[in-house]
Amino acid sequence: MKRKINLRLVLIAILAILASTLSITIVYYSLFQKQVRKDLSVSAKLLKDTHYFESYGADADGIDLSTDVDEFRVTWIAADGTVLYDNDAGAAQLKNHSNRPEIKSAFESGTGESVRRSDTMNQNTFYYALLLDNGTVLRVSTEAESIWYVFLTAAPMILLIVLIIILVCVMLSKMLTRQLISPIETMAENIEDTSVEPPYRELVPFANMIRQQHTDILSAAKARQDFTANVSHELKTPLTAISGYAELMDNGMVNEEQQKHFVQEIRKNTDRLLSLINDIIRLSELDRSEKEPAYESLDLYEVVADCMDALRVNANKRQVALYFHGEHCRIRANREMIRELTDNLVQNAIRYNKENGSVWVDVIAGDSPELVVRDNGIGIPPEDQKRVFERFYRVDKSRSKATGGTGLGLAIVKHIVELHDAKIELTSKVGEGTQIHVVF
Repeated sequence: MKRKINLRLVLIAILAILASTLSITIVYYSLFQKQVRKDLSVSAKLLKDTHYFESYGADADGIDLSTDVDEFRVTWIAADGTVLYDNDAGAAQLKNHSNRPEIKSAFESGTGESVRRSDTMNQNTFYYALLLDNGTVLRVSTEAESIWYVFLTAAPMILLIVLIIILVCVMLSKMLTRQLISPIETMAENIEDTSVEPPYRELVPFANMIRQQHTDILSAAKARQDFTANVSHELKTPLTAISGYAELMDNGMVNEEQQKHFVQEIRKNTDRLLSLINDIIRLSELDRSEKEPAYESLDLYEVVADCMDALRVNANKRQVALYFHGEHCRIRANREMIRELTDNLVQNAIRYNKENGSVWVDVIAGDSPELVVRDNGIGIPPEDQKRVFERFYRVDKSRSKATGGTGLGLAIVKHIVELHDAKIELTSKVGEGTQIHVVF
């Protein structure tokens, strides 16, 4: 980045120097041309005012300006274009000038001027012609270097100036680059420290985004570590129990009645292990799914009603009354995920309920359809309410394990809610019950 900034600053400086040099040369050469034309015009008019040529009539033998006018070439042309006199060459040697543009213009309008370039001499010749009172034309001319000759003449000095300025620009660009980059490097080294303000106002959104992403990455890494540790712990508990019971039975250290109890414990821990593995696999599928779920327009009431029929057996087994009310309403969602969401919410309401408790499930139609699951169970303490959607978080760990909970149900619910751009709200009081709203 530093090298790019330095290189671009030097290139900008070179372009600026060349553009300035070219522009100034063109401007000053234009002014120079105007001055040359003005000088020629003044000289021609002064010569006319002297009536020097008119006094000789058509006889130019007595005219001699070879020493009096060194700066200009003076040519006297008759009305038919014949050269009567030229202070630089013999008049007899010169061709007829009637076809010269400045001569034509002088005969027609009284004055004429033109510029002719000599490619071999790399010079421009400026001409100014003036009509005299006797009908002849007086022309004065002078030579001047062309703009390219002027530019090439100044090229060595321009090149030297360019080299000096490049050296200065290199040093300045390094200093400026250091001043520009140094605060950014300091901010990068202290990206976690929010007290270090971005050095430039334009970097504030960028810095905030980087810090947020950095925080998210650290949080994700910690969550992954916690998840791995929790998975290991959760899997280890039932496996240890199964291994212990199996070892006692294999060594013949239990009687027939104890053996029956151990078989039941092994089966219960196996069911819990399978349930835990299934929930982990499902959560991993939701996490890493790159394809968008297959959404369809479905009747929320019908999907929840199908789930309720399957859940009544479990509710009766735990002596919990299950009530369902609602209205038909359509949402755009994934059918299997909505079934899974409903199943997890109602299963939790049944699992963490009191004996002879109740669970109410309602489907509310409207612009934003709602699924409401309410129970009169044990409730959730205020300090735990924000964490119940975390993976493996349990309010009552002993009760959760006893009832077969994996601690992943509400985490799956939260993920499904996010995939459907829905909202989930939880209200609860200890000893009075819990209510969960899912708004689509």
